[in-house]
Amino acid sequence: MSEEPLESRRVYSYLGPAGTFTEAALAQVPEARGQEWRPVRNVGEALADVVEGRSNAAMIAIENSVDGGVTTTQDALATIPGLRIVGEYLVPVNFVLVARPGTRLEDVTVVAAHPVAYGQSLQWLTTNIPGHEHLPAASNVASALGIAEGTSGADAAVAAPGVVAHHEYEVLAEDIGDNSNAVTRFVLVSRVAPPPAPTGADKTSLIVELPEDHPGALLDLLEQFATRGINLSLLASRPIGDELGRYRFVIDADGHIEDERMADALLGLRRFSPKVVFLGSYPRADRVIIRYPQRYSDEVFVEARDWLRGLIAGEPEV
Repeated sequence: MSEEPLESRRVYSYLGPAGTFTEAALAQVPEARGQEWRPVRNVGEALADVVEGRSNAAMIAIENSVDGGVTTTQDALATIPGLRIVGEYLVPVNFVLVARPGTRLEDVTVVAAHPVAYGQSLQWLTTNIPGHEHLPAASNVASALGIAEGTSGADAAVAAPGVVAHHEYEVLAEDIGDNSNAVTRFVLVSRVAPPPAPTGADKTSLIVELPEDHPGALLDLLEQFATRGINLSLLASRPIGDELGRYRFVIDADGHIEDERMADALLGLRRFSPKVVFLGSYPRADRVIIRYPQRYSDEVFVEARDWLRGLIAGEPEV
């Protein structure tokens, strides 16, 4: 590791080792290129690096199109203060089947794979290696490293395509994922700082607790967004953990905190909820411009506030 001070370089933590999908997400960050990439073992370690100043930012997985939200990430962001999401990145999820050089597909009887990767390639494995045994692995890279280092009891491993660039493998098959549209969403997390400027294609992430459990409580929360014309692209519940029946909600809302409608919604949430965690406003990975009816434009909100101020000041209505 370089001995230069952190201020003179940028350090990025990611789930390692080299060859993971997380590394592929970090490779999409222009400002991370040519900087120091710090491999870590789990999400908690990545976020601790940021909070404690070992890294400027961390890349972590937050959602998968097949398996839904990454609960360890959502829970960590809900409970670790001082963090902000500053960007999101999408990585297509596909897998390769790798083995030691000279291995043939018909030689394979035991397959090492992370349980999630195994579940997402099970149809291919069942069709092409019927009767195989699954050897669970700690990660997609760990399954392949065991093969390369000769420490695995498996004949082959389901792994991310990136591992092929770092070790010598026999690639027995490519594109073995059962869902060709599978995508994982990653977020880049830094310490608290002003959000990036609005682009018109932005997302705001929040974690909100309900004030109490009563009929319509969730509807009350959702109305903070619906009455301001804000679409939600993610709404997921997670147990708070202090007692049964208490949940927090992970929310992705279309728009930026500097948009008048979003700012007004956040004020409503703050009045409504005992705890609102603002995770950040940042550009959407797909860069799709947010469309909304004219009645929710910034100008309408500003005009309404000016109208109210005029009433309070006793100004004649125009």
